[in-house]
Amino acid sequence: MKVVILAGGKGTRISEESRLRPKPMVEIGGKPILWHIMRQYASFGFTEFIVCCGYKGHMIKEYFVNYYQHNSQLEIRLKDGDVQVLRGSSEPWQVTLVDTGLETLTAGRILKARKYIGEETFMLTYGDGVSDVDIPELIQFHKKQQKIVTISTTQPMGRFGALSLDEKTDQVLGFKEKAREDQAWVNIGFMVMEPSVYEYLGDGSTMLETLPFERLAADGQMAAYKHRGFWSPMDNVHDREYLEGLWNRGEASWKC
Repeated sequence: MKVVILAGGKGTRISEESRLRPKPMVEIGGKPILWHIMRQYASFGFTEFIVCCGYKGHMIKEYFVNYYQHNSQLEIRLKDGDVQVLRGSSEPWQVTLVDTGLETLTAGRILKARKYIGEETFMLTYGDGVSDVDIPELIQFHKKQQKIVTISTTQPMGRFGALSLDEKTDQVLGFKEKAREDQAWVNIGFMVMEPSVYEYLGDGSTMLETLPFERLAADGQMAAYKHRGFWSPMDNVHDREYLEGLWNRGEASWKC
């Protein structure tokens, strides 16, 4: 089963990093977050990837074109530029890099990659979030539900304290950390889709998460896989520093 990764957005909320490189190429532990996502899928045997590029997509292409050499021991004769690989290592991945446009919305990116995806069941996720989702369990759940689309959902860890206020006096009556079970369920990517999803994408001029998803839900064709493990997006510099800290401390639960 192919894995489609949406990696074309501008990442405006992490502009400190994305003005220099596309968001999926922002590094955690010396590797792009895109690599971390692909490594998780590959750990379960899914090694055929289709990456939907857009903003600064040439940097993603250059990374994979030069991947083998960057991960090898080299001997270079400066006189004539001859390069000998002394010891090479790489991932057994097949990566298709599709230029889906600078301003294309997520539904349109899928449509532009359709000929590479084919008319078969495929997985889809975002190129800016890591998780320890059990991919085979997700696929099994999708098959059991027999829906067109299954999305992975979770209740994020509470990041903000919850206040109890006296509505009349505005006095603070209490303060506590917001528990995870108090959070709403959110879409975290790691989706499975049947090829009939294309019929819901229209002309691709909307976000996948708006009209297409709303129509799928209204038709009873969307299931939610509840993930109770780790997930974190990388929306801003604080998120990147949080993930970097987990990696450096050996606490990255998504690490394969």
